Amino acid sequence: MAAIPLRDETLKEVKDKVVVITGSAHGIGLATVSLLYTHGAKVIHGDWDGKAGGLIDSSLSSSSSTSNPQNAQAQAQVLVQVPGGETTFVQTDVTDYASVLNLFDTAWKKYGRVDVAISNAGVQEIGSWFEKGLDLEGVRVKPPTKTIDVNLLGTLYFSRIAAVYLSQSPSPKDKSLLLLSSTAGFKETPGLFTYSASKHGVLGLLRSLRPYLPKTHGVRTNAICPWMTDTVMVKGIRDAWMENKLPVNMPEGVARVVVEVAVGAVPGAGTIGEEGGKEGGEGKGGRGRMKDEFEGEDEVVRFNGRAVFVEGGEGVGY
Repeated sequence: MAAIPLRDETLKEVKDKVVVITGSAHGIGLATVSLLYTHGAKVIHGDWDGKAGGLIDSSLSSSSSTSNPQNAQAQAQVLVQVPGGETTFVQTDVTDYASVLNLFDTAWKKYGRVDVAISNAGVQEIGSWFEKGLDLEGVRVKPPTKTIDVNLLGTLYFSRIAAVYLSQSPSPKDKSLLLLSSTAGFKETPGLFTYSASKHGVLGLLRSLRPYLPKTHGVRTNAICPWMTDTVMVKGIRDAWMENKLPVNMPEGVARVVVEVAVGAVPGAGTIGEEGGKEGGEGKGGRGRMKDEFEGEDEVVRFNGRAVFVEGGEGVGY
């Protein structure tokens, strides 16, 4: 296991990347959009919350704006703005296949390609599936499936569509798909029944895609698994969490890991034909590479198949 910090070299690569991301109106998604924009990316972002999402573009583009829904814009204003950054909001319901298609179509019509796709939309546990006292009468009422629909089905829809748009893009040579899971995707989380199941499902999808998409679509896939992140999603547990002095992520810290894994090269891995990679960089197509690395057409070794745990804003690759 090794730490995965956001490097200056990666930030330079962000400029002019065309990025599609969901769940952009709040939290990690908003912080990621802000970071990408600040470093010159072209970001097509979607969220079901049209009111909050619709404010992001004008807020980011205005250097004098004081409207910052979650401090991400303020963070962007502190950093040195790289010219060329653009954002376009599209109201998106990730449980509606046509809505996700529309998000990608918007990027394609505007820029003619998609370079990076980030499936970030997610919701917390909704309803109760195994409540104490459930009886023969109560069990006849169908429980809500929204958490599964958004977190897992939405990720499947997004990944299917993203794989095609990424593979059909004429450039650049690196095509990156990033999924948002959670520590609940591999740890016991009593009471978070559908949330935990959905996030385990995201890691199952990662494990299915990581050996497949590089060969069939030329696309690499990774996942981010944040520990508790201080967003509106955790308002029900935040106070107790803080009282127990447990580790907390801020959205901006997670966003930095998202960008590094989605865009960056594996530090010290070299390029094709170079020595010094983990397995010596033996030739094209991934020969001699670790299973969590991928040699793209740009002959740079990048992350593939990683589930990256994020605690305190620090990413650790597994």
